[in-house]
Amino acid sequence: MEMASYLAGERWSDHPACTHPLLAQLARLVNDTVGEDARPQIVPLIPSVIGLTSDDLHVDVAIALRAVGAALPIAPMSRQHVLATAVLSCERVLAELDGRDTDSLSPQSRQLLDQAPEAEEWARAFSSGLPLSRRSFRTKIAPRVVCTAVDGLAQACVPDVEQRLIDLLSDTIAETDAMITRAVPVSSDRVRSTWK
Repeated sequence: MEMASYLAGERWSDHPACTHPLLAQLARLVNDTVGEDARPQIVPLIPSVIGLTSDDLHVDVAIALRAVGAALPIAPMSRQHVLATAVLSCERVLAELDGRDTDSLSPQSRQLLDQAPEAEEWARAFSSGLPLSRRSFRTKIAPRVVCTAVDGLAQACVPDVEQRLIDLLSDTIAETDAMITRAVPVSSDRVRSTWK
């Protein structure tokens, strides 16, 4: 992110204004989590984050859901509870943004939670009745979700953790770019159709 700030002509910072804050956080986390041998794979992605910023909360939700989608099926149980709660929170935010039933789930979220039924049960019991504001989602919940997802991926007992993290970053950049650069207004249908 520091190199992105430099290339964008900004003050040297790992929190550049030219990149969506949640996407920048994901990039920092992936960079800090992968080893020295894998880090060169991230370098070609640097220019692609420049200019990817938006105030549309749909973008925050999409980034958070993509991270959860990558982590929940393989994360340790201690992380699965938080990630399942994140799916429910993201869907509640989308429901509020799009004026639909707050208890409804997209097919992708339903499929994801079906892979961790115990975590979903725990998450529903935990999150029942908890308040959720757009502001708290953007400033506190979504950043914590991304952090927990990266941590869950890093702790997963799979052989290709670093590649999964790099793929998550690459896929999230591509999805964010598609959401921001298209002239079509962002909707929850686009959010749901692009993350898996």
